[in-house]
Amino acid sequence: MSPLPPQPLSPLDGRYRAVVEELGEHLSEAGLNRARVRVEVEWLIFLTEREMFGSVALDPEQVRELRHFAAEFGAAEIEELSVLEATTRHDVKAVEYLVRRRLSDLGLNHVAELVHFACTSEDVNNLSYALTVRAAVTGVWLPKLRDVVDRLREFALAERATPMLARTHGQPATPTTFGKEIAVFVHRLERQIARIEAVEYLGKFSGATGTFSAHLAADPGADWPALSREFVTSLGLDWNPLTTQIESHDWQAELYTAIAHAGRILHNLCTDVWTYISIGYLAQIPQAGATGSSTMPHKVNPIRFENAEANLELAGALLDSLSQTLVTSRLQRDLTDSTTQRNIGVALGHSLLALDNIHRGLDEVSVAHAVLAADLDTNWEVLGEAIQTVIRAEVTAGRSSIADPYALLKELTRGKRITGDDLRAFVDGLDIGPDAKARLLALTPAGYTGLADDLVDGLT
Repeated sequence: MSPLPPQPLSPLDGRYRAVVEELGEHLSEAGLNRARVRVEVEWLIFLTEREMFGSVALDPEQVRELRHFAAEFGAAEIEELSVLEATTRHDVKAVEYLVRRRLSDLGLNHVAELVHFACTSEDVNNLSYALTVRAAVTGVWLPKLRDVVDRLREFALAERATPMLARTHGQPATPTTFGKEIAVFVHRLERQIARIEAVEYLGKFSGATGTFSAHLAADPGADWPALSREFVTSLGLDWNPLTTQIESHDWQAELYTAIAHAGRILHNLCTDVWTYISIGYLAQIPQAGATGSSTMPHKVNPIRFENAEANLELAGALLDSLSQTLVTSRLQRDLTDSTTQRNIGVALGHSLLALDNIHRGLDEVSVAHAVLAADLDTNWEVLGEAIQTVIRAEVTAGRSSIADPYALLKELTRGKRITGDDLRAFVDGLDIGPDAKARLLALTPAGYTGLADDLVDGLT
């Protein structure tokens, strides 16, 4: 057997690359290295602007060229870094050498010793991860989640008054509306979006054990914590003042836990939509040229929601692992976080793929109104709740002497199919006031949805 040419091992880099490739701008090794270059360049500019150690502020053109180098980090720099790292066997040191080379090209060798000044690798890494994760979440993943929520909101509002038999425990239950059930997911997801948006992206910049020791040795008179805070916040991050060698990653655990939680809500949505398709409440819209089964030509399979389920499970497992692993580091530092953080993109990639499938899937289904109406019309027994509740109110008001209304309705309806005529005849014989009797006689399963449609208005 001939060996295959090099192939992507992950389906995210193969079959599904087009869906998730935007994440690679941030959460790939190249995306991380671009952020590292940016941090190194900004630290150098920061120090020279303050004329630290007798340096002179770079002129505006030099600053522009350095920032352009960081922003335009691309294929040539990726290759150059790989050559450097083959020698250094250290990724951050290779970045330092790359920046030094560019300084030489620009005639700035006189400030070369301020590259990576007083930094431990984790000073650069933690800021780079915060920058790349923030860009990936706020610029790629979160907009896709919002697209899904917006589509669900449209669905909820359009079907806000569409009556539907509820199925608690899978059994016929008090009717609701289809729109209200979708609105529940919108409300749940919006809460998680708020949590995700509130996460702080923390950064530290305090040296080998978080003590500013090298900094103080170089300049005992400088207010290094203040300078550190100013630098970290200049990158748009929140400053963490008290750390070991590493930033403690609590913000990452909080973020990934919230994203995983949102994923579990979406998983619940997928299982519900799948079930609605299975019982005929939702009809699938056949897609031109698509094949549902290799042997059964009639089938239209709910593959979008099944694919999303599986990818949400993979994403959740990875995000949970990240949350658990990243918050523990032995003593002042170990390297478990280095390996773990390289999988952030994989976790968000599976989640992004799920969001894409859900959004596409929602565009490929429609509510089968006739099926919902027919199901309601064959389950009049669900009005037993309304009848026994009204009787209780009438007894309390002194307009009825019926004993144990619940048992009375349980005897009439439990485990039985009854018709509208059966129920109306029963109500007609009840010892209750005329107004209550008139309300019950007018009631139908389709009309017994309470405030379901009004509740949807809370989404607008």
